[in-house]
Amino acid sequence: MTFAATVLTLYPEMFPGPLGISLAGRALAEARWSLDAVQIRDFATDRHRSVDDTPAGGGSGMVMRADVLARAVDAARERQPAAPLIAMTPRGRPLTQERVRALAAGPGVTILCGRFEAMDERLFEARDIEQVSIGDYVLSGGEIGALVLLDACIRLLPGVMGAASSGDDESFETGLLEYPHYTRPVEWEGRTIPEVLRSGDHAAVDAWRLSRAEADTRLRRPDLWERHEGARVRSPSGARREKKDR
Repeated sequence: MTFAATVLTLYPEMFPGPLGISLAGRALAEARWSLDAVQIRDFATDRHRSVDDTPAGGGSGMVMRADVLARAVDAARERQPAAPLIAMTPRGRPLTQERVRALAAGPGVTILCGRFEAMDERLFEARDIEQVSIGDYVLSGGEIGALVLLDACIRLLPGVMGAASSGDDESFETGLLEYPHYTRPVEWEGRTIPEVLRSGDHAAVDAWRLSRAEADTRLRRPDLWERHEGARVRSPSGARREKKDR
C-alpha cells in the first residue's frame, strides 16, 4: 500500500521541495509514497480567485475564507476518504512521535496549509479537521510544518530507512532523548571517544547509552523526563506506584 499525501496550499511549487531528495526522494521515486500538491485558489469562485478577507472585528492581517477552504477540504476528502485531515496551525496540539507513527501506519494524510493571519474558525467547527503544531513559534505559513510532518512519516514507511531497527533508539522513540554519538578519529582536538565505546563490551555500551540518554533528557528536557518517569512507575494495571527515594 502506497502512503498517499495530499497537501492543500497556496504554494504548491514548494513541494516536494526537500522531500524530493535523500531518503524521502528515493522513496517517492520508488512509489513507496505519493504526493499531490493542490492549489487552494482553484476552489475560489470569483474572477480574482480570492481566498482571504479582512478579519471580522478589525485587526491586522487577512483571514483565509471558510467557504473556499471547505471546498478544497471536501474535494480532498472525497478523493481520499480514509486519510486523516490535518491543518498546520500554531493553535494545534504539538506533533509527537506517537502521532507520527500512527499516521505512518495508515493510508496517508491530507494536510491543509494556512497562510496570512489565520483560517476562519468556522471551518474547524464545520469539518472534522485535526489541528497540529510543530512548535511554539510562528512561521509564514503551514507549508514548512507540512514538510516536517511528512518527512517524519515517510522515514517510518517500510523499506525507506533500510534496516527496520535503524530508528529504534532515536530521540522520542523511547520517550528519551537519544544518547550522544561518536566516530573516528578516536582523538580530535584533545577530546577522545569515551573508553566504554571502545571496549567491545556490548552490555557496558548499552548501559552507558541508557545512562546518558536519561541524564541528557533530565537536564535538557525536564518535560520529557517527567513523562518518562511517570510511565516507568506505572504498574501493569495502570496504577501509579510510589517513587522510591534515591
